[in-house]
Amino acid sequence: MNFETHSPEHFLWSFENGVGTVTLNRPEKKNPLTFESYAELRDFFRALVYAPEVKAIILTGSGGNFCSGGDVREIIGPLTEMDMPDLLNFTRMTGDLVKAVRACPQPVIAAVEGVCVGAGAILAMASDLRIATPDAKTAFLFNRVGLAGCDMGACAILPRIIGQGRASELLFFGRSMSAEEGERWGFWNALSSADALMCDAQKWASRIAAGPTFANGVTKTQLNAEWDMGIDQAIEAEAQAQAICMQTEDFRRAYRAFIAKEKPVFEGN
Repeated sequence: MNFETHSPEHFLWSFENGVGTVTLNRPEKKNPLTFESYAELRDFFRALVYAPEVKAIILTGSGGNFCSGGDVREIIGPLTEMDMPDLLNFTRMTGDLVKAVRACPQPVIAAVEGVCVGAGAILAMASDLRIATPDAKTAFLFNRVGLAGCDMGACAILPRIIGQGRASELLFFGRSMSAEEGERWGFWNALSSADALMCDAQKWASRIAAGPTFANGVTKTQLNAEWDMGIDQAIEAEAQAQAICMQTEDFRRAYRAFIAKEKPVFEGN
């Protein structure tokens, strides 16, 4: 896949100076997902593993909203008519999208405005960094439609971000989390005005893209991998990971820049 010229069918993609922007683009319905857009997003994020030219990703929505979850008529309705094997194929596919977002080496920044519910809340949760506007309304509303809160990794990932008790509250009640709550609880890294949202997200992405991107990818890998490790195993894994990073040219560039009292210019190798 050529990411510089890629033209996806079910979302917008732009790429410049190492930063790619994925924009969910069904604004008339608050950017819901369909069977097709789930699959295309999954395949897109999987392919990013082989795209060293892409150094950071911004994930956002058009028209003043992030994502309203699965399209009621195009997804929810058909699901009520499926048998168990087809339902399991669907739930595995949606989970694979979260796996792909977590597995790509590029840090993913969710830039969220307005509605961010259901699968939209999951996409924000799966991202590495999250920035939102004060009007952002986030809800893991599966309980409100008769489903369990354990959807697309929510019971594993959300407690690690905001704590077990707060995650339990959101998943049992399906209630909306205000932007202020989300920032206070640590779900949002920062709040930004609607006018400044994309600019602030771009600043974060550009800062990441200008950094030691190979090492950033290692950091993301370890943040994921160490969930299942004891402390001794984690320290050993980090020792090995850091030894690898110490062999990179970026590490040597940083040293030479320090000696010369200059700002390092990283190249990602």
